[in-house]
Amino acid sequence: MVDIKPTQPSVALPPVGEGPHRRRLGVLALVATFGGLLFGYDTGVINGALLPMKEELGLTNLTEGVVTSSLLFGAAIGAMLGGRIADGWGRRKTIILLAVVFFVGTLTCVFAPAFGVMVVGRVLLGLAVGGASTVVPVFLAELAPYEIRGSLSGRNELMIVVGQLAAFVVNAIIGNLWGEGNGVWRVMLAVCALPAIALFVGMLRVPESPRWLASKGRYGEALGVLSQIRSEERAKAELDDIKRTNELEAKVQRESGWRVLLGNKWLIRIVLIGAGLGVAQQLTGINSIMYYGQTVLIESGFQASAALIANIAPGVIAVIGGFIAIYNMEKINRRTTLILGFSLTTVCHFLIGIASMTLVDGNPARPWVILFLVVAFVGSMQTFLNIAVWVLLSEIFPTQIRALGMGIAVFCLWIANAFLGLYFPTIVAATGITGTFFGFAAVGVLALLFIWKFVPESRGRTLEEVEEGVTTGNIFTVPAKQSRR
Repeated sequence: MVDIKPTQPSVALPPVGEGPHRRRLGVLALVATFGGLLFGYDTGVINGALLPMKEELGLTNLTEGVVTSSLLFGAAIGAMLGGRIADGWGRRKTIILLAVVFFVGTLTCVFAPAFGVMVVGRVLLGLAVGGASTVVPVFLAELAPYEIRGSLSGRNELMIVVGQLAAFVVNAIIGNLWGEGNGVWRVMLAVCALPAIALFVGMLRVPESPRWLASKGRYGEALGVLSQIRSEERAKAELDDIKRTNELEAKVQRESGWRVLLGNKWLIRIVLIGAGLGVAQQLTGINSIMYYGQTVLIESGFQASAALIANIAPGVIAVIGGFIAIYNMEKINRRTTLILGFSLTTVCHFLIGIASMTLVDGNPARPWVILFLVVAFVGSMQTFLNIAVWVLLSEIFPTQIRALGMGIAVFCLWIANAFLGLYFPTIVAATGITGTFFGFAAVGVLALLFIWKFVPESRGRTLEEVEEGVTTGNIFTVPAKQSRR
């Protein structure tokens, strides 16, 4: 194993301060998070487009699951490829490439004449979604000062739920005004081309990640980027901190990627923790609601058109929860947030299962009670889990394996998501809402135990301190220094 000795703690950095550099940082983050908006719209639009698509393309229950999950399996591959490409090419160029793939995938789906072409288009979109889910959070984390890293990185997850809400609203408007025939689902899918163009054009004017530049020895360029988004004093001090960490690692390891990962037991451990956290997040079933929300609401007793409108409610609460999560991200420890989130979602799962079991079909209260509990579940998920998970994943991996580690964790997340998306209609058909949500609740209990025992705290640490803590194992035993605040 590679033995990396801990160094002295970083000297206190000058305050971030206010001024044009803060506004510039906000603009760069906004442009990058169009990747999250695309992620959200592409994963959410299938919720309302699926039923009319199913009729026009003649989909069965199995092929319906294939259309939904093909994006997710593509995303798993995209997460791994995106991480590797971002480590080699840089974060900026990779995001520009992803914008092109988003656009091509959208056009393929819109003009798909049959099931096979639709699957190809969905896989292309999946590659872009998976790549964005890996690269955009890393890019934001590497741009952000540690004092606001959680809230800045969390904006990507907020944009994801904004994209999902936009998909639900567009679906409801188009579906109720134009009906469900005449290729209406193609219009729903076509809307995604607009943010893809915005991401491509916007990223052409965005600089590269300063930490990626520094990892390649391009310190002058790194300082130039930091000077755009920090005060002059803070930019120089932060670059010195980055240099110190890079020089330390250069003394003990000259490789990057898989060789570094497999040569250090602590890196293996943090990647396994990241993968476990991603899988646990998906096995809450949140994306089953986002993909099949209309199906769940119809199963609970709503008519199809009413379910399409009612489906907006989870999207609205997701956005509200996202704003609350960003507000709390710098106030509550990551571990505390995760434990609270899994506790609340697990309780909601049990309550949905109980309501489905006790309120029989035909009971007028059944659809409304289940809708309320689904909204409570989504609100709990978005307020305490989704943003916290993505922020933590963007923070815990060292520079040499940051995109690779993120790619592995997100690959596992998307594989769990894909299998759930593929088999969710079958599971609901076999066990009903009752058995499905009791199953989610059981997984939630296991996730709580996992977080309590293994997940480290990263709030209150610079990325360089997290990096040293991970590579030495200290992060698993030493609490974050809240005195920085």
